[in-house]
Amino acid sequence: MVRSYRKYEPTTTFGTISTTTANTLWSPAANTTSPARSTGAGKAYTAANETVLAWDIKTGALLSRWHDASSRALVTCLSQCAPQPDLIAVGYSDGAIKIWDALSGQVVVAFNAHRGAVEELVFDHEGTRLASGGRDTDIIVWNLLSETAEFKLRGHKDMITGLSFVRTPVSRRQSPHTDEAVDVGDSGEDEEFEEKYLLSTSKDSLVKLWDLVTPHSLETHVAQSGGECWALGVNRDGDAFITAGNDSELKVWSLDLHALAELGSGASGQGKRQDVLKSEGILLRQGKDRTIEVSFHPKQDYVAVHGSEKAVEILRIRTPEEIHRHLQRKRKRRREKAAAAGETLPAEAEEETPTPAVGDVFVPYTIIRTGGKVRSVDWAAPGSRNNKSLQILAATTNNQLELYTLTSHRALTQSDSKEPPEHTRALAVELPGHRSDIRTLALSSDDRMLASASSGQLKVWNLRTQTCLRTLDCGQALCSAFLPGDRIVLLGTKTGELELYDISTSTLIESVPAHDSAIWTLAVHPDGKYVVTGSADKSAKFWRFDIVSEEVPGTLRTTQRLKLTQTRVLKLSDDILSLCVSPDGRLLALSTLDNTVKVFFTDSLKLFLTLYGHKLPVLNISIAADSKLIATCSADKNVRIWGLDFGDCHKAFFAHQDSVMAVSFIPHPVEKEESHLLFSASKDGVLKSWDGDKFEQIQKLDGHHGEIWAMAVSRTGETVVTASHDKSIRVWSVGDDLVFLEEERERELEE
Repeated sequence: MVRSYRKYEPTTTFGTISTTTANTLWSPAANTTSPARSTGAGKAYTAANETVLAWDIKTGALLSRWHDASSRALVTCLSQCAPQPDLIAVGYSDGAIKIWDALSGQVVVAFNAHRGAVEELVFDHEGTRLASGGRDTDIIVWNLLSETAEFKLRGHKDMITGLSFVRTPVSRRQSPHTDEAVDVGDSGEDEEFEEKYLLSTSKDSLVKLWDLVTPHSLETHVAQSGGECWALGVNRDGDAFITAGNDSELKVWSLDLHALAELGSGASGQGKRQDVLKSEGILLRQGKDRTIEVSFHPKQDYVAVHGSEKAVEILRIRTPEEIHRHLQRKRKRRREKAAAAGETLPAEAEEETPTPAVGDVFVPYTIIRTGGKVRSVDWAAPGSRNNKSLQILAATTNNQLELYTLTSHRALTQSDSKEPPEHTRALAVELPGHRSDIRTLALSSDDRMLASASSGQLKVWNLRTQTCLRTLDCGQALCSAFLPGDRIVLLGTKTGELELYDISTSTLIESVPAHDSAIWTLAVHPDGKYVVTGSADKSAKFWRFDIVSEEVPGTLRTTQRLKLTQTRVLKLSDDILSLCVSPDGRLLALSTLDNTVKVFFTDSLKLFLTLYGHKLPVLNISIAADSKLIATCSADKNVRIWGLDFGDCHKAFFAHQDSVMAVSFIPHPVEKEESHLLFSASKDGVLKSWDGDKFEQIQKLDGHHGEIWAMAVSRTGETVVTASHDKSIRVWSVGDDLVFLEEERERELEE
């Protein structure tokens, strides 16, 4: 009879708010007709590894989740269609472009576009064309009505970093079918625009202007002297733009739209006379790092610029009247200075005002200090031109979204205040995820609650609904466990403290200075009466759970409280990295920094076995439910299975491509033949299941896009939970299918 195994499938992913792979979009809430009247804070579209998430910024609720089950590629780019705000174009790391409908959550159009990741996506103003720029240096223009690619633009030598359609006024000087000139007098109707040109920047430091009628490059200029061009921001009129590079310099360009319009209509007759793109000068921003994004406000005269630091710089564009007054003051000061020095300046004609420098037009307004390094910003709630405040949405690299409110220059001048503009963090989406990598996971005894802990935060989740029930501040957590009764979570920290948290009241019951160094591991004894902790101070300590009565201050009542009492200490010659108590409670296994595993009797603490064989330290240990096998995993990428009666190594697997971080048998298997199934999780981002009797790999489960740091297996092995550097917590559950080893090997070979 061929042995079959239960098949594990990815079920849910949670814990990510936004990842650093793609930009973030702000969109007005769906129920409001006009964005100016929108009372809510709107919603944000973010990338969460291979999924696109829509968040309600005010409540922090997840509105929708778009994921194509057939693809594992990361989301690298998001773009919203202005005429149809429900259409969002999403670019992926495998070069695919999918256009999602926000109402139905379905893919409307899918293109297999580039050979590398899609870096830039932009819709034209009518929403009929889409331009995409890839890491493969190509620009492709797509027709969304016929769902085909119109043409490819090749010319850049490195990945595309910015794209924008150029709107030019329609030049109606001559009818194309007759030789008579057509009157272009004041017809009273709105000026028409057309989009025959495309502007692109690339990492090869070039900015190009493309003609989309006869697809070719019209002009090429060197954008940055520093070598690479990383960002492009175009103002709302389309006649000026800013490019930014590796350092703090921003280059301001003007775009002659009328010359372009005449060139497009062939009215000038002689082709191009002068450059359409002109460099106007250089601005220096305060940050010295690489600029990631330059974003002009859609309605008002502000520009947001940010690099990879914890700051967004806001520049203000002065009005023509302000520029005029500023230049007059400059001239007056120059004359006063010259008079004081006794020099005479050549008389300037009073009427003519000198052309303003870039620094006279763009002035630093304020710097927003964010709660993490900024990955992307988007102007929120544009409102009308004369709004008193501005709102900007920032997505940071530490897995959170923040909405900031700024007082506008208009409000400051109306109130005659000399104060610098203030900014406040109005709203944030931060509860559904950790700020830093999760280092430890623990499941409650009924597998309903999951505790995840990172540096500074402990979160308790409902595993069925994936909602965050509690968020508590903690130390730098390294190991965790639910204590019997599932009311209390015990954490071991980097500083050597044991911290007890009551989940129902969200309080720290007690912090015990348990060890002199980091507590790397802890395990609750199967009888639930005590816990063993192992530390880098080369000792394992046994702690008994005691219930003590305490007086409530100011009253005569007493309350019951849990207290940890140290009973025994086991001293070793090396740092303890992991420990495990056998399910029958008889043995205690410890792994130390000298690459060995030592097994002791728990009652007498006498040494029973020493397991030699790993070439690097053993990072995790697990003992099977029948206490007959012990599995160890190590930084040498191997998993070894040993017998617990004589300490002989049954098998060593070369299990993963990187250090194996966690290994676990099923704690209480329902069927006897499952008692020797084990799981291993590694820094190569893969979770694998193994048969400990036949020494065969059963399944290889890849879904994570970063190192897996922690793993927890449910009581009967129905679910496995993993937490990774990609900020996600993934749940793998038993499906309806069965796995046969032959078929699984064949499937892996095909892939």
